[in-house]
Amino acid sequence: MHPDVVILRALARDYAAAAAAPRNDACRALHRACNDLRMIRPVVLIDEIPWPQMDLDGSLTCRCWDPLFRDIEWGLRSRLFKFRHFPADMILPPHVSVPKVVHSTGIGIQTQEEILKSADPTTIVSHAYVDQLKDEADLEKLTFPTLTYDAEQTRAMWNRVGEAIGDILPVRMVGRTSLGINTWDDIPRYHGVENIFIDLIDRPAFMHALVRRITAIKMHELAQCEALGLLDTGPETLHCTPALVSDLPGEVGDSVTRKNIWGRGMAQIFGSVSAAMHEEFDIAYMIDTIGTCGLAYYGCCEPLHNKVDIVAKIPNLRKIGCTPWADTEAEAEAVGKRFVLSVKTNPAAVAVPRLERDVLRREISRILDACRRHGCSCDITLKDISTCCNRPENLVEWEQTVMEMVRNA
Repeated sequence: MHPDVVILRALARDYAAAAAAPRNDACRALHRACNDLRMIRPVVLIDEIPWPQMDLDGSLTCRCWDPLFRDIEWGLRSRLFKFRHFPADMILPPHVSVPKVVHSTGIGIQTQEEILKSADPTTIVSHAYVDQLKDEADLEKLTFPTLTYDAEQTRAMWNRVGEAIGDILPVRMVGRTSLGINTWDDIPRYHGVENIFIDLIDRPAFMHALVRRITAIKMHELAQCEALGLLDTGPETLHCTPALVSDLPGEVGDSVTRKNIWGRGMAQIFGSVSAAMHEEFDIAYMIDTIGTCGLAYYGCCEPLHNKVDIVAKIPNLRKIGCTPWADTEAEAEAVGKRFVLSVKTNPAAVAVPRLERDVLRREISRILDACRRHGCSCDITLKDISTCCNRPENLVEWEQTVMEMVRNA
């Protein structure tokens, strides 16, 4: 037996045992109830982890040489590491996923940038973007991509993984399980951050033309995904938050359209603009994009406590993000029982030489109290973790503290 297969089979056995643990079914019930607006208790998740700072015992060191097997190995190792050390309410799916191979002709341009890295072992870098879209004429650079599904390569990958570990863990071919519309993450990469804020005021017509072009490209891609059978149900998570819900039709294996999946929208850079501008340049476009999906989730790092009324205009909205920079009390009051409040805690709590549990308890208490007062279904996620000061114990202690609080809430 090939050494890579020996490594994968040992990991697959460990993973299969963990995925069969009863706690996974209990967590599924928690996730589904939260998104169904019938919360049992707040769901807690940890994601976007500084993995280069985690591997203190070698358990995260990949040993497979084959690139495909190495990808599968990393997925098993990283999930098992979280499950063993800071699981919170994570669910281990009882299968291994092989992504469907899709080729794209591209949109005509690619990000041009300068980056600045720190000396710390982290994947986080600073970016300075080159403006490639200076005027209306430059918008012609943006082309509509053609997607091609490589079914033969996908099946070959599926067969290889299945032959290696399929008798231990089922192997699934998986496509896109949600529609992500992050137009205002893309535009800064092509036009520059400062340019955006200037042009929103000085050249609004140009900015609308740019948004329309990027949006049309994304919806063109979605239509091709539907036609090619590249959409799938059953996401593990929805941008680090619970995804299970009773109100999306369809089962694994069914024909899938946008009505079977979540739509995910955000405009993080709009944390610095007025509600009126936010609505005009993003929410108006979300109505016809993520609003056409079965359910929608909006908001990431942009404070929305004073913008819930405009976000609520998105059809099929089910979940609204609450950033650490938002007024949680005000947002919980505005959301009430209408939507899930998806709360992101401050990752600075773990970016310290030693976790201050009293400070963390005060933060979580404010969240729990606000949601209790206003009847919110809520999930609580620690994400965007740039660093833990090379101390994984911070995440362990964060998980222990927060889980104790939500279980006793």
